[in-house]
Amino acid sequence: MTLRVAIVDDEPPARARLRRLLRNHDDVEIVAECGDGAAAVHAIESARPDVVFLDVQMPELDGFEVLRALDVPRLPAVIFVTAFDKYALRAFEVHALDYVLKPVEADRFDRALSHARQRILERQSAGAGLSDLIRELARDRAHLTRIPVRSEGRVKVIDLGDVDWISAADNYVTLHIGRHEYLVRDTLSALEQRLNANEFVRVHRSTIVRLDRIAELLPDLHGEFRIRLKNGAEVALSRTYRARVEEHFGRRL
Repeated sequence: MTLRVAIVDDEPPARARLRRLLRNHDDVEIVAECGDGAAAVHAIESARPDVVFLDVQMPELDGFEVLRALDVPRLPAVIFVTAFDKYALRAFEVHALDYVLKPVEADRFDRALSHARQRILERQSAGAGLSDLIRELARDRAHLTRIPVRSEGRVKVIDLGDVDWISAADNYVTLHIGRHEYLVRDTLSALEQRLNANEFVRVHRSTIVRLDRIAELLPDLHGEFRIRLKNGAEVALSRTYRARVEEHFGRRL
């Protein structure tokens, strides 16, 4: 069995090191090599590697954002290349995803590759535990400020400061920016946990709005409210989430 491998790292010396280590394995074919996250998304989706050596810390899209942006039926086996400290490494170990520390040592590299090979041969899900890992590491990270989205065949990085409101669409969410809409594969509840509560507020089971975009609160005949945003869009404010809006404004509606 030939393993199809992709290398993703923004540092050329790190990529070169991984290439040299892979040359020691006759059953490996390097099918993609990328220096940034956006290129990695395209390469993984088109080349469909069995294994990806994925740098965790990269500009624009980091390793976790690359995985969130992927649209593939099954994730490849992911071996993270990381400089994370021992506390973060516990999360990798708990969720059974392999990793190698920089600078990458040959023995540790070989063990990680062997682990990936065994998992693929046993036909286990390469993505098992990945969502839990991302959520666990996210707890100790800053609030989400950017998010990768697909736009016209590319992966675009959206600044959440530009977002007016967010709506739910089954297992997707739609980011509304002026007249533009961007679909992201995520649930509204999961995304809400990563947003800054001082900037965004949930106003309905299917809607989150950016607080500084609220222009008016419009009452109706039944004592309910609709929210009019500065761009003219209107969204419902449900009774369930009304207290959250009142808390932000410091008064009852």
